[in-house]
Amino acid sequence: MKTAIPTHRHLLVCAALAAAFQLPAYAADNESTPPALKLAAARSQIEARNRQRAIAELKKVEDTASADWNNLMGYSLRKGKTPDYAGAERHYDAALRIDPNHRGALEYSGELYLILGNLPKAEERQGRLQRLCNPACAELEDLSKAIDRYKAAGNKYVPEE
Repeated sequence: MKTAIPTHRHLLVCAALAAAFQLPAYAADNESTPPALKLAAARSQIEARNRQRAIAELKKVEDTASADWNNLMGYSLRKGKTPDYAGAERHYDAALRIDPNHRGALEYSGELYLILGNLPKAEERQGRLQRLCNPACAELEDLSKAIDRYKAAGNKYVPEE
């Protein structure tokens, strides 16, 4: 069996393909890095349920003017081993000041209000999502299910399984 010897042209094509599919390193995020990439490392840690590392990644980015950043920080604080509900609420409120229609912040803050026993505030968030999502969206469906579980449990928060 003969082994093909790569030609100069083959090596150039391989190098070009490798460069084309290489993603920027998260630590090198800067002002020219798209916002979604700046938050990718934090999102990855959230997906892995590693809230402390997610918070550390978010602190590296420190994009407090971003609704997405504030929403992810609020989520991570709320879901941590030692939840910081007051911190989570501050970040959700900041996200909604930046973008009053941020569906993730509306859903997650609604869930936070259920945890805190504030059904009217959770239903207010649900109402805002109903106006935004026509006919429906995942955030509205998730918050509606959480409210239904809350009511079925005698006005006690029941986390999603």
